[in-house]
Amino acid sequence: MTADARFWNRIAPKYAESPIRDLDAYHYTLERTRSYLRDSDRVLELGCGTGSTAIALAPNAGEIIATDLSEEMLKVGRERAWNAAAANVDFRCCDVQSAPDGPFDAVMAFNLLHLLPDLEAALASIAAKLPEGGLFISKTPCLGEARGSWKYWLYTVAIPLMRLAGKAPSYVDFLDIRTLEAAVQRAGFEIIETGNYPADTPGRYLVARRC
Repeated sequence: MTADARFWNRIAPKYAESPIRDLDAYHYTLERTRSYLRDSDRVLELGCGTGSTAIALAPNAGEIIATDLSEEMLKVGRERAWNAAAANVDFRCCDVQSAPDGPFDAVMAFNLLHLLPDLEAALASIAAKLPEGGLFISKTPCLGEARGSWKYWLYTVAIPLMRLAGKAPSYVDFLDIRTLEAAVQRAGFEIIETGNYPADTPGRYLVARRC
């Protein structure tokens, strides 16, 4: 078991009880994502956590395979899916590289890409799971957009201290929007929609089509 798997397993009960910080932004991105899905689609979600997004989108897809490296997170997700009668959501424990092979109609990664040490390899793996025209839908905190501000300084100080205290994962990338979108394009995608939800981090919502 990796250090990150141990970290997310340990915090899973508290994470499951934590409220969504910006409900308006969350619901808006859910609606935008729904607009791209069809009820016959086979969808892969990477880093699904406790499954809230997969369950919310379950009525809009044929099948959702929801993956996470934390088995404790997935236990919560399975219980929530059972309670919601979301029978088309299948939870599997794995990381990005070992996620099920495609082809998928869409791959989703929400609040995940900034936690991956090798973004290029992850995006290449995602692209390999999609046919031409398949969709990659993500939202990523772009902490690097605050560079030069007091908020950026606070991030650079607080996150390492939180990691030492066992309250942050082993890796957090201070991505900016340009770097993120350039990496997505290099992986063979055409970006077709973007937006910041919420605007103040920002959380960069991105929809890209496999070329």
